[in-house]
Amino acid sequence: MPKDHAKTTYSNTTPVLAVSLELAAAKWKVALHDGQREKPAVHTVAQPQAAARLQEVLSLIAAHKEKWSLPADTRIVVSYEAGQDAFWICRALQTRHIECYVVDPASIPVERHQRRAKTDRLDVIKLVINLRAWLRGERDRMHVIHVPSSEDEASRHLMRERGQLQKEVLQHRDRMRKLLATLGCWDALDHRTFANRLASDEVKCHDGAPLPAEMRERLLRECERLALVEQQLAALENTRQTNVPALARQRRDALARLKGIGEVGASRLALELFWREFNNHRQVGACVGLVPQPYDSGESQVDQGISNQGNRRVRALLIEMAWTWLRYQPGSALAKWFDQRTQGTGPNRRARRIAIVAVARRLAIALWRYLKDGVIPEGAHLKSA
Repeated sequence: MPKDHAKTTYSNTTPVLAVSLELAAAKWKVALHDGQREKPAVHTVAQPQAAARLQEVLSLIAAHKEKWSLPADTRIVVSYEAGQDAFWICRALQTRHIECYVVDPASIPVERHQRRAKTDRLDVIKLVINLRAWLRGERDRMHVIHVPSSEDEASRHLMRERGQLQKEVLQHRDRMRKLLATLGCWDALDHRTFANRLASDEVKCHDGAPLPAEMRERLLRECERLALVEQQLAALENTRQTNVPALARQRRDALARLKGIGEVGASRLALELFWREFNNHRQVGACVGLVPQPYDSGESQVDQGISNQGNRRVRALLIEMAWTWLRYQPGSALAKWFDQRTQGTGPNRRARRIAIVAVARRLAIALWRYLKDGVIPEGAHLKSA
């Protein structure tokens, strides 16, 4: 929330107009409830342009505020579920001094009947009712997502696009290798010279016969697309480091000074995870989805594994980084803890995979403390100058 919203205080007697949005590409469902009526008012807005559709929502809010004779100081609160529309609606409403919350869809309680009615109208009504309950202090009704700044959100694309381009490079090479394998051509696929060899008909089938014309043309097109992706990846690498925001650059450089953490991994953590302000170590573990989820009811006690909530990219990166940490920081407290927990397991790889998840969670917390308070993880070493 913006600072002016964070400082705004409301009394228990301040009237509240709760508004919820159920978003879809063709139309939005809008539910409005002032707490004085049995059922909320539900409307549909279907303007083709985003600005016009948002303006229609604002017009509905103003119309119902007048229709229900709400005072001028009525607190207007809007909520919607996180999805493909991301955070632009929240930012647009906040610029108009309207309180807005983005909700985790998985946190909305649902009925456990095997078959239950589900429509956009029912969903938006449930969302506005949960919003009013959440505003009354029933925090288990929904979980609010932290909205990043426009700069933080935009800078994420630097690393995400890099990963996507790398994936496309591998896909093109693998596709060409498999196409050649169908003709018994097992030549090494050197991407630097393969296109020239293919153009000059030097690539042959298993019996020395030339490639079929259709196959040759398809491979040439694959080479062109691969060259384009490699060119884009090289251009991104040249500008990526300078385009990172100043604060994220400081965090990246601080993380990269630790042995076992490279510049790319440090950049991903700085842009994907540590843009947030955490109040305690529990929030760090919960954010990355590496906290255990026990099931303890009556005589049944089951470990359900980790929650898998939050950013899956960060979670995968932390697991990979945990293995690297064990290799380059063998004298650290985390590495020693891992060795003690896995000692005597022998070839039991499952025990090591379970323990490495705990190492990843502890590593995330240790890195958060390192950035926040400057406390180097116990037993860890910095890279030499």
